[in-house]
Parts: sequence; C-alpha cells; structure tokens
Amino acid sequence: MEDSHPARIRAADADRERVATAVQTAGSEGRLTLDEVEERLTHVYAARFTDELTALTADLPRPAPPRPGFPLTAAMLRRHPALRVHAAVVVAVAVLLIVRWAVLGAGFFWPAFPLFWLTVSFFVHARVRSARDRLGPAVPY
Repeated sequence: MEDSHPARIRAADADRERVATAVQTAGSEGRLTLDEVEERLTHVYAARFTDELTALTADLPRPAPPRPGFPLTAAMLRRHPALRVHAAVVVAVAVLLIVRWAVLGAGFFWPAFPLFWLTVSFFVHARVRSARDRLGPAVPY
C-alpha cells in the first residue's frame, strides 16, 4: 500500500523555540494582537510536526537576511594563510617607513599616504576572501 502523504518531519524543541520567537517578535511589532500571540504560542508548543509550525508563521514577513559583519576576524586569519602573510607584509613595510621617517627627521609624516593604501589593500583582500567564503569553499590560489 502506497502512502499518498509525504513523510512528515517531527518538530524539535529548537524548531518550536524559533517559531515562538518569531510569533513573539510579531506581537511586539504590533503585527499580532495579544490574543493572537497567546493562541499561536499555544499551538506552537502543542505542535508535533514542522509543517504545523510553518502554518503558524505563514502570514508573517520573513526576517531580513543577516548582513555580513566586519570581514576581518581571527577565524578568517586562521583559515587563510594568505591574509596572515598580507598582514605581516603591511606591518613590516609600515615599520620600515616609520623608522625611515624618524631617522631622516622629516617634519611632515609622509608615511601616512603609503600606509593608508597598504591598509586599504589589506581590508579589500579580507573582504574578497569573506565574499568567496560565503559563495563556496575556499579555493587556494
């Protein structure tokens, strides 16, 4: 005998909490009345399957996807040795330029211009790596 209904997936506590948070957020934004929030939360915690949970938030707007944060993190530096090398080169060149400026006794701090572009190049490199990480697995190059 063939089952005409697709297999239903049981809801986990984490699924219920995620939907309950969405319902509470909708209530705090004024999208749902207090009675609607209470009624939906009752159904959320009584739900046994994920399709029951989906129906409880079908008329609510979807949250905006999270924006990427600052591209440079310690995890990214560990994951991409090329960024560590780039950072080391920027620091080494910065030290050399500042030492040269100090030894020559120039009044105007001219190393600010090359240091600015070195720093910009490093952050652009980090942003490109971050975008590539979001698109798929890192390809060594």
